[in-house]
Amino acid sequence: MTKGYFGARKNVWTVAKNTWEKGLTYAFRDRRNKKRNFRALWIQRINAAARLEGMSYSQLMGALHKAGIEINRKVLADLAMNHPEAFKAVVAKVK
Repeated sequence: MTKGYFGARKNVWTVAKNTWEKGLTYAFRDRRNKKRNFRALWIQRINAAARLEGMSYSQLMGALHKAGIEINRKVLADLAMNHPEAFKAVVAKVK
């Protein structure tokens, strides 16, 4: 399980075992952190696109909620990056 590690981490039993167990801990933690990182990235992308339309992120999300448009941040960020015309249409709908 520690093939490819450097030095004693790959062939000294106790060091390798400890390194492998620590890696499992990191993997568990980072599966959760990945979700946080992606949400932060989506928010940044939405904010950048919203500011081009003359709104801030919070204003846009508030207007979406008030208009009853239920679209998640992942899809909204994808529209902002890959389909700017569709994003503009969503912003125009809530203005």
